[in-house]
Amino acid sequence: MDRPFNNKAWFLVLPVLLLVAFSAVIPLMTVVNYSVQDTFGNNEFFWAGTDWFTQTLHSERFWDALWRNLVFSLVILAIEVPLGILIALNMPKTGLGVPVCLVLMALPLLIPWNVVGTIWQVFGRGDIGLLGHTLEAMGINYNYVQSARDAWITVIVMDVWHWTSLVVLLCYAGLVSIPDAYYQAARIDGASRLSVFRYIQLPKMKRVLLIAVLLRFMDSFMIYTEPFVVTGGGPGNSTTFLSIDLVKMAVGQFDLGPAAAMSLIYFLIILALSWVFYTVMTIGDAAATSAPKGE
Repeated sequence: MDRPFNNKAWFLVLPVLLLVAFSAVIPLMTVVNYSVQDTFGNNEFFWAGTDWFTQTLHSERFWDALWRNLVFSLVILAIEVPLGILIALNMPKTGLGVPVCLVLMALPLLIPWNVVGTIWQVFGRGDIGLLGHTLEAMGINYNYVQSARDAWITVIVMDVWHWTSLVVLLCYAGLVSIPDAYYQAARIDGASRLSVFRYIQLPKMKRVLLIAVLLRFMDSFMIYTEPFVVTGGGPGNSTTFLSIDLVKMAVGQFDLGPAAAMSLIYFLIILALSWVFYTVMTIGDAAATSAPKGE
């Protein structure tokens, strides 16, 4: 006999839904309102329709910043995901080394973003920074304030230092959840370490890798504080990502209508690209689920 469905559990999540509505939906509605209007101050608004969206999509400034964001995110994923997997594979699974490694991996994640930017801003300076002074002593011309190449390298290395630990911890969680029976069977079959990684560890880490890729893509695509503190978007506009350009437009220039339209387009791009990443990485799972089982 089927039990009657109880809807009372929804009352437990109602406070969370109200909090999300207050902290996300209402501000989003405000942004949508600004994106279709124009204002000259004194709280007077004029209907603009889709003009700000059209202006944004035809702006070379927007597309240049979007291209920088995409390049940065792809570089970050190409470095942090393989590096995180490599570190997780070499971390101890038992003994006193486990808590030590976990604490060391968690430390960069506990540092606030603005502090990370300040650390690397000082670290890279040629006069007082250890990195900048060392490179200059080695005869390497390094100046992230004047060189776009050096600014990009600094921002990328800073992000790798700050966020690779997240990938490591997620991959490590996936590795320690693999039953020892799989490794025993691999040893009996004489499987190499590469074969164990390819056929046992990597498939078992697929779920956590999906989470790691999605989190790192979204975070890197929305990055603002660290590069703003270190380079301010410079030199020139070489490290001006969409988030930095958006803040300059909204706060610096007080162009609320164009900034609101740009933020909505920015949000939709992140949503679409995250959906693409999720779809591509779960194609194999969907095919395996839909495949008919043998007798």
